Amino acid sequence: MTRKVLLLAAMFFAAVTLPASAAGNAEAGKKKAGQCQTCHGMDGISKLPEAPNIAGQNQIYLVKALNDYKSGARKNDMMGVIMGALTPDDINDLAAYYASIQISVTPAK
Repeated sequence: MTRKVLLLAAMFFAAVTLPASAAGNAEAGKKKAGQCQTCHGMDGISKLPEAPNIAGQNQIYLVKALNDYKSGARKNDMMGVIMGALTPDDINDLAAYYASIQISVTPAK
Protein backbone atom coordinates (compact mmCIF):
# COMPACT_ATOMS: atom_id res chain seq x y z
CA MET A 1 0.00 0.00 0.00
CA THR A 2 2.75 2.47 0.93
CA ARG A 3 4.51 1.79 -2.37
CA LYS A 4 1.35 2.69 -4.33
CA VAL A 5 0.90 5.90 -2.37
CA LEU A 6 4.52 6.91 -2.99
CA LEU A 7 4.20 6.12 -6.68
CA LEU A 8 1.00 8.15 -6.99
CA ALA A 9 2.56 11.04 -5.10
CA ALA A 10 5.61 10.97 -7.37
CA MET A 11 3.43 10.95 -10.48
CA PHE A 12 1.35 13.85 -9.15
CA PHE A 13 4.47 15.85 -8.28
CA ALA A 14 5.95 15.27 -11.74
CA ALA A 15 2.71 16.32 -13.44
CA VAL A 16 2.46 19.49 -11.38
CA THR A 17 6.09 20.59 -11.64
CA LEU A 18 6.83 19.85 -15.30
CA PRO A 19 6.00 22.58 -17.82
CA ALA A 20 2.47 22.27 -19.13
CA SER A 21 3.71 22.30 -22.69
CA ALA A 22 7.14 21.82 -24.05
CA ALA A 23 5.67 21.55 -27.53
CA GLY A 24 7.20 23.93 -29.93
CA ASN A 25 7.97 24.20 -33.58
CA ALA A 26 11.49 23.09 -34.46
CA GLU A 27 11.37 24.80 -37.88
CA ALA A 28 10.33 28.09 -36.28
CA GLY A 29 13.04 27.59 -33.67
CA LYS A 30 15.67 27.13 -36.37
CA LYS A 31 14.66 30.50 -37.83
CA LYS A 32 14.92 32.12 -34.39
CA ALA A 33 18.26 30.51 -33.49
CA GLY A 34 20.33 33.22 -35.20
CA GLN A 35 20.73 35.06 -31.91
CA CYS A 36 22.01 31.88 -30.26
CA GLN A 37 24.62 30.94 -32.85
CA THR A 38 27.36 33.28 -31.61
CA CYS A 39 27.81 31.16 -28.49
CA HIS A 40 25.98 27.90 -29.13
CA GLY A 41 26.31 27.61 -32.91
CA MET A 42 23.46 26.93 -35.34
CA ASP A 43 24.18 23.24 -34.80
CA GLY A 44 24.05 23.57 -31.00
CA ILE A 45 27.77 22.90 -30.66
CA SER A 46 29.34 25.64 -28.59
CA LYS A 47 31.86 27.99 -30.15
CA LEU A 48 33.00 29.32 -26.77
CA PRO A 49 34.45 27.30 -23.88
CA GLU A 50 32.11 28.95 -21.35
CA ALA A 51 28.94 28.20 -23.35
CA PRO A 52 27.42 24.70 -23.19
CA ASN A 53 26.64 22.46 -26.13
CA ILE A 54 22.87 22.29 -26.42
CA ALA A 55 22.41 20.08 -29.50
CA GLY A 56 20.25 17.09 -28.66
CA GLN A 57 19.59 18.35 -25.13
CA ASN A 58 16.29 17.33 -23.54
CA GLN A 59 13.55 19.74 -24.62
CA ILE A 60 11.91 20.01 -21.21
CA TYR A 61 15.30 20.81 -19.67
CA LEU A 62 15.94 23.53 -22.29
CA VAL A 63 12.52 25.11 -21.68
CA LYS A 64 13.13 25.12 -17.93
CA ALA A 65 16.64 26.54 -18.27
CA LEU A 66 15.50 29.31 -20.62
CA ASN A 67 12.56 30.18 -18.38
CA ASP A 68 14.90 30.26 -15.38
CA TYR A 69 17.20 32.70 -17.22
CA LYS A 70 14.18 34.82 -18.14
CA SER A 71 12.88 34.93 -14.56
CA GLY A 72 16.32 35.55 -13.08
CA ALA A 73 16.32 32.27 -11.14
CA ARG A 74 19.38 31.34 -13.19
CA LYS A 75 21.91 34.05 -13.92
CA ASN A 76 24.30 34.67 -16.79
CA ASP A 77 25.06 38.13 -18.17
CA MET A 78 24.80 37.16 -21.84
CA MET A 79 21.69 35.03 -21.38
CA GLY A 80 20.08 37.81 -19.35
CA VAL A 81 20.44 40.18 -22.30
CA ILE A 82 19.09 37.66 -24.82
CA MET A 83 16.14 36.43 -22.74
CA GLY A 84 14.42 39.80 -22.38
CA ALA A 85 13.03 39.70 -25.90
CA LEU A 86 11.98 36.04 -25.99
CA THR A 87 8.32 35.10 -25.70
CA PRO A 88 7.09 31.76 -24.31
CA ASP A 89 6.54 30.59 -27.91
CA ASP A 90 10.12 31.60 -28.82
CA ILE A 91 11.42 29.58 -25.87
CA ASN A 92 9.38 26.50 -26.83
CA ASP A 93 10.42 26.79 -30.48
CA LEU A 94 14.12 27.18 -29.68
CA ALA A 95 14.01 24.25 -27.28
CA ALA A 96 12.23 22.11 -29.89
CA TYR A 97 14.86 23.02 -32.50
CA TYR A 98 17.93 22.31 -30.38
CA ALA A 99 16.36 19.13 -28.96
CA SER A 100 15.67 17.89 -32.50
CA ILE A 101 19.34 18.02 -33.53
CA GLN A 102 20.70 14.50 -33.74
CA ILE A 103 24.11 13.93 -32.24
CA SER A 104 26.23 10.82 -31.98
CA VAL A 105 28.61 9.85 -29.25
CA THR A 106 31.63 7.60 -29.48
CA PRO A 107 32.54 6.10 -26.11
CA ALA A 108 36.15 6.37 -24.98
CA LYS A 109 38.25 3.28 -25.47
